[in-house]
Amino acid sequence: MMTVSNLSSANTSNSPPYLRISRLTKKFGEFVALNDISLDVSQGEFVCFLGPSGCGKTTFLRAIAGLDIQTSGTVHQADRDISALPPSERDFGIVFQSYALFPNLTVEANVAFGLENQKKSRIEIKKRVNELLELVGLPEQEKKYPSQLSGGQQQRIALARALATSPGLLLLDEPLSALDAKVRTYLRREVKALQRKLGVTTIMVTHDQEEALTMADRIVVMNAGTIDQVGTPMGIYREPESLFVADFIGTMNHVDGQAVSAESVRLGSLTLACRRHDIPPGKPAVLAIRPEDILPVDDVADAGTPTDNRFKATVREMEFLGSFWRIHLVDKQLGDSHLIADLSVNAALRMDTAVGQKMAIKLPPDRLYVFNPSTGR
Repeated sequence: MMTVSNLSSANTSNSPPYLRISRLTKKFGEFVALNDISLDVSQGEFVCFLGPSGCGKTTFLRAIAGLDIQTSGTVHQADRDISALPPSERDFGIVFQSYALFPNLTVEANVAFGLENQKKSRIEIKKRVNELLELVGLPEQEKKYPSQLSGGQQQRIALARALATSPGLLLLDEPLSALDAKVRTYLRREVKALQRKLGVTTIMVTHDQEEALTMADRIVVMNAGTIDQVGTPMGIYREPESLFVADFIGTMNHVDGQAVSAESVRLGSLTLACRRHDIPPGKPAVLAIRPEDILPVDDVADAGTPTDNRFKATVREMEFLGSFWRIHLVDKQLGDSHLIADLSVNAALRMDTAVGQKMAIKLPPDRLYVFNPSTGR
């Protein structure tokens, strides 16, 4: 098991960014894969590019690596302009989803490949290979071939090979997506612990939101070739700046409503307090709230007159999801809309929750987001 050192994985000083991407655009014919993207990455930071298939995240990574040269824009690494350099002249190691190990080479030869290209001595190479195999938790495996290893072991060897030349930048292109769920969860912790220990600046592409939330110092949420939001995992999850981010990260209720004032909205026949927004009164609005933010409360005496966003709704359906129940709520006050709330197993048992019963709930105003349906913000 790898241990996490006290070294912070992100640079909190005022020093210049280690990686600076400025106004990057990439076109394939008429198709714009990346549209005027800018991003700074600090020394030692772990950044995840997150988004659905086709959003441009892998193209972004490949542009940084020089595998797909940008149409316009610049890339600077450690104050060096690498925008037009071929991959062989850039300082990075890369791990692909498919591992890309050489099947005819032993583990030792795979890890040593980059070192041999650097004309290192045999003694230096042997020492470095042994260090890396120890680092990734696979000592004494050097004589095996990739086909003799499990998927998780192969990915560790691919990681060791990428780190062999001590690159300044580590690029990971969906490195865990080919693994089964249990191995993937385990390797998340291992890769993050290794990154922290080495302090290597790392960029990982993933479409798995849980992977990004558990591993990244910052998440770059991408959509249709642009960056929709950049922030910490907690910030992205708790403070989404667009309907796309709110819907893509985690589970989110989003229902149609109407703006009443800058801090209130109408949902069905209910008028609810909400986070401040700039939608004019009477205009359509999309209301969003996470299932865990819908709170069960003491009984509401008058279900037709909500106070402090409290009202009653009927349990239409219950889904058991292991550690919690997902409760589907309907009521004539909600009109055609329905809400889902997540209750812990103990809370559901304590409240004797059942399909068909009325439940008193509260929608905390500070957790009720409002977005403009025409702009998504």
